[in-house]
Amino acid sequence: MPRAVYVLAMGIFAMVTSEFVVAGLMPQMAVGLGVSIPRIGLLITAFAVAMAAGGPFLTVAVLKLRQKAALMALFGVFLAGNVLAAVAPDYGVMLMARIVTGVASQAFFGVALSLCVQLARPEVRGRAIALVMNGLMLGTLLGLPLSTLVGEHFGWRMAFWVISGITVLAALATLAGIPRLGRAEGGGGFRQELVVFRNPRLWLVLSTSTLIIGATFSAFSYFHPILTEVTGFAAGTVPLLLVGYGAATVIGNTVVGRLADRYTVGVQLVGLTLNFLFLAGFAVLAHLPVPAVALMTGIGLVGVTMNPAMVTRVQRTGNARPLVNTVHSSFITLGVIVGSSGGGLAINSFGLRGPLWLGAALAVIGAGTLVPDLLRRSPAAPVSVAPVTGHPEPAISAAAEPKAVCAAGS
Repeated sequence: MPRAVYVLAMGIFAMVTSEFVVAGLMPQMAVGLGVSIPRIGLLITAFAVAMAAGGPFLTVAVLKLRQKAALMALFGVFLAGNVLAAVAPDYGVMLMARIVTGVASQAFFGVALSLCVQLARPEVRGRAIALVMNGLMLGTLLGLPLSTLVGEHFGWRMAFWVISGITVLAALATLAGIPRLGRAEGGGGFRQELVVFRNPRLWLVLSTSTLIIGATFSAFSYFHPILTEVTGFAAGTVPLLLVGYGAATVIGNTVVGRLADRYTVGVQLVGLTLNFLFLAGFAVLAHLPVPAVALMTGIGLVGVTMNPAMVTRVQRTGNARPLVNTVHSSFITLGVIVGSSGGGLAINSFGLRGPLWLGAALAVIGAGTLVPDLLRRSPAAPVSVAPVTGHPEPAISAAAEPKAVCAAGS
């Protein structure tokens, strides 16, 4: 596996740690900025909305740069946002900092995933995606607890300084470990980047990713109150249970990465089916500690871990260029927004088990979006990755599941 793949994972680790840091520091930040906890919660929403809405525009802005230069430029914007957060004198400046970091994070995902396709050999691209995406899993598993621990002992501003330090290290590793390749758009222009979005099947495939992530986050966003108020765990036990959940995502991501190239659609169908069973089972058995923990762990194994298969399917339907990858990441972020906000509405109407039932319903709808590809089952040609000198790759049927080809990412 190319060393550069691990370097890309380090950059994503920094991005994800920054994304989730506010969740672990809400009380301290509320006091420090003189606002209520709900207003601090809006900083999480602002980051997500900035990712979904602003990331593609920043990606367009760096299309003419070579891929390594694009990554370094995005590191610069991301670092500026985190430094601004560390020194923010008031809530308005902090909000601006979160928007800047959110936009840069989404664009970084798009460029990094496009670069991953070029770096890895066709037969190991699924594994390469999984390795890059382990930066996301480890950001949840290790980055969030680390930044929370730093914030509790040294103040919330220090947590942002630590993330800034990790960002600098990731940028230096990128400078040293990423080879100099061609322009990020693979040789085409902005118009050529947009042509692929005329394909209606691409929008259906993108919606699958939204539903997969929405199903998972409708539950994940409310694990803490469900485990304490329904299952009966002490509040101090929940972080340990979430570490177990995070470990399950790392394992699941690795397994899916090995299967994503060959069984792209099948992996998603199995994942959505199992997620439905785990979510529905959790909703029914949430009052029983052992089944609740087992089912929550199952959600970790088959939820966000579908990322390698999701990205492979999107790239086969569209292409593996930065704009498609960034738009796909925006649809994934939309899933986070839909799941978390919909889960809140479900609690208001049906209680704390509501988000679990909502997640189960979204999983069923997500499986429905796979039906056209399952019916087609036509052979597909392997994805042709643009060489570094840059010729565009052809779009590939998402319906097929070739044996050892293809794109990777997200």
